[in-house]
Amino acid sequence: MISRIGKSAQAKRAGPPDKGEEKAMYGRNDLRASLAAKSAAKAPTGFKDASYAHFYRDPPQESSDLSKDWYVRGQSMVVAYSEAKAGAVFEREDQIDEYAVVLPEDDTEIEIEIDDGTEIASGRSVAFIPAGASKITVRKGGRIVRLITTRSADMVAKCPNAASYEEPDPNVAPFQPWPDPVGGRKIRVYSGSVEPEEGRFGRLYRGSTIMVNMGDGRVGPRAPDNLSPHHHEDFEQYSVGLDGDYVHHLRWPWISDSTTWRDDDHEPCGTPSVAVIPPPTTHTSQGMAEGLNRLLDVFCPPRIDFSTKPGWVLNADDYPMPESGIEE
Repeated sequence: MISRIGKSAQAKRAGPPDKGEEKAMYGRNDLRASLAAKSAAKAPTGFKDASYAHFYRDPPQESSDLSKDWYVRGQSMVVAYSEAKAGAVFEREDQIDEYAVVLPEDDTEIEIEIDDGTEIASGRSVAFIPAGASKITVRKGGRIVRLITTRSADMVAKCPNAASYEEPDPNVAPFQPWPDPVGGRKIRVYSGSVEPEEGRFGRLYRGSTIMVNMGDGRVGPRAPDNLSPHHHEDFEQYSVGLDGDYVHHLRWPWISDSTTWRDDDHEPCGTPSVAVIPPPTTHTSQGMAEGLNRLLDVFCPPRIDFSTKPGWVLNADDYPMPESGIEE
């Protein structure tokens, strides 16, 4: 079941946004502070709730001897989280567009087949699989995260919160895929264990429909005086909780229509879980566990601001940016 929090025992009424330019309040040493400042959100009335999926406590939507599968959607994307054993199979027959598969752990292995060839994804990695028929066979069991746009109606139908988006979020820009990859139709697999590099934010990989940030997370609670509240004007953030415990802090802006004002969210989420964070909420996620706290952040379609930072997107040579039609 999906929990949607409009009020919280910890919630405080949001204050009015500052006039003029809004500067995201990133924490100390957060490389996102180098992104271009954006003007304060000018959102229409009718803000969307966040969606929270607590996979760690809710039963899976599908279950077999080989796999347990949970689903949740946002405006643009479906997250399918699976705990799979060797021999499990995930097939797409008439997939409408490219999708992504993430292996979060070092000891998982899958075989990916399409008509044009087969590839092995082993260990921490991300794969982009082209439209059409495809088959994933698990060779070494573990956690598998599939990321598919909501253009795939069969995947949307599996989501227990599907009805929440029957009325589209007016603040999310219409989905527009990015250009096809260089080299034509094939499976592309990338290691998620690339060494960190000074000046580069996370490990960013983009396809034509999805962008994935595979970070290492951090050990121990995040300091409460070093959070990074920021907002996105017209796209969602999907924060997939992999390890630890989090509190997702969200604040909606005040506008002239006071009937749209709402209390802050301070949503506790164990792992695995997903927080679908709608624009233009100011948000930040706070790791709380003494051990490893790790999120997988996903965006659909890819982010233009991350993509224009030299060296940030590790597979940028394979996936060109749009020449027009998407503004920074």
